[in-house]
Formats: sequence, C-alpha cells, structure tokens
Amino acid sequence: MASPKDFPEQDTWYTHYVSYGETDAMAVLYHAEYLHLFERSRSQFIRESGLSYREAEERGIMLPVRDASCRYRTPARYDERIHVRCGISKWGRASVNFVYEIWNDDKTVLHATGATSHACVNPDGKPIPIPGWLRDLFQ
Repeated sequence: MASPKDFPEQDTWYTHYVSYGETDAMAVLYHAEYLHLFERSRSQFIRESGLSYREAEERGIMLPVRDASCRYRTPARYDERIHVRCGISKWGRASVNFVYEIWNDDKTVLHATGATSHACVNPDGKPIPIPGWLRDLFQ
C-alpha cells in the first residue's frame, strides 16, 4: 500500500457520510463496508478520468477484483463525514492496482488504508492486455 507521502499524484477524493445501516452495534463503520467505499471511490476516479466503468464494459473490458486488502487504523462512526482518496499505484500487462486512504472530515485522522488488484479480462473472463485507450485515460 502507498504511504501518504508517496500516494499517486493523479487521484480523486470521494466524500461520504457514514449511514446507520453501514455500522455495527457499536455505531462503528462495519469492516466490510470499507470495500464498498473503495469501490465507490474507484468508480468516481474512473468516471472523472473521462469514462464510466459501465462504458469500459461496453467496450469489452472487465476489471474484476482479484485481491483486496484493508488496514483499519481508527474507527469511522455513524454520521461522520469521511473522504476516500483513490489512485492507481501500478499497471501490469493485464492488470491494474488501486490504492486507497480513508480520512476524517478535516483530513487529520487516517481511518484506513487499502488496495485492490484487478485483472483485465474480456466478457468471457479470459485475461487480455490492458488496452492503450484505458491507460491513456489515467495519464
């Protein structure tokens, strides 16, 4: 995972309020919800680069998650406004890795860090090289 000082330059910030239904009995953001936040920020990152993930799928490119990790640092709580930072940390021949940070509202408390690794596959699920047009979106 990238540390805050070496986070990818091209990034996005996704803002989210923790809802009651996303919390556990202690009003803390449930651990599995962090992966949903990673997905939402990743979708926003792709969209801000000029193409929705749905449009990429329509062009025959699927990016299934093949690995996901999250390091929980400080609990996020019900009704807290948080910010999820997302960027691409590495390109492979047929894969791409994203990194994430989840911060409190004034970005002084780091709630979590994470990473996801995605294979690039065609609609039949067969690995294919990352197309140039997709890489170019993020350059």
